[in-house]
Amino acid sequence: MKMIKISAMCAAIVLMLTSAVYVSRQNSTNSKALNSDSSEGFAVLELFTSEGCSSCPPAEELLERVQKEAGDKPVYILAYHVDYWNRLGWKDIFSKPDFSKRQYWYHNKFTSQVYTPQLIVNGSQEFVGSDEGAIRNSLSTVLNQKASTALNLKALQKPQGINIHYQLAGQPTQGQLVVALVQKHAVNKVRAGENEGRTLSHAQLVRELHAFSLGPQGQGDETIALPKEFDSQNWELIGFIQNPDTGEILAAAKASVSSPSAIL
Repeated sequence: MKMIKISAMCAAIVLMLTSAVYVSRQNSTNSKALNSDSSEGFAVLELFTSEGCSSCPPAEELLERVQKEAGDKPVYILAYHVDYWNRLGWKDIFSKPDFSKRQYWYHNKFTSQVYTPQLIVNGSQEFVGSDEGAIRNSLSTVLNQKASTALNLKALQKPQGINIHYQLAGQPTQGQLVVALVQKHAVNKVRAGENEGRTLSHAQLVRELHAFSLGPQGQGDETIALPKEFDSQNWELIGFIQNPDTGEILAAAKASVSSPSAIL
């Protein structure tokens, strides 16, 4: 009889310890949503959105919150405003056909529906842009993966445009250099469509998107046009290396755009 009581007590203690370990592991997993064990991991979050879509503002707000939480971690957010919503009552002034084309290009990779808000992570995962659980789980994974290649970017404002110097470090890679000129913040009043009457706040708006072939030894210089609205304080450059066949993003970096006087 004593042996039965002792066995029961031991079993209870083991169960308590097992439960404690499980809870500890669960808390550890949840806390790693925006943490990285290695500085080599990165996340490129590409959101396809529109001012004409009533489901899109929550996704944009979520990604803005994620960006603030990320701080200095290598999390790069790009919001592309597609133009196919424009015929449904409201013309989004930030939309461009090229952004819709990029989403359809991804559509051919994932064979998924074309919809907003859609989020692509590192060119290899897609899900609804307002799905916070999926975003945080994905970030936890990609930020803790080691990247075999690193990208360094420098951007200099010149009269003819923005000069971009890039250099790859690490294992040789094949792909394209994709460069997005990003407006960090904007506000616009929507006067028609599904968001009629709302004043929408936008973060990380892609205003220009360019792709270049990689130069010899994974380095080179490129120049892009300077938009009239450009403001070096509120705009930045985000670049990444992407495999054009698979869509996978292999490295990413960002740079502020320096004026010539800033480097004298």
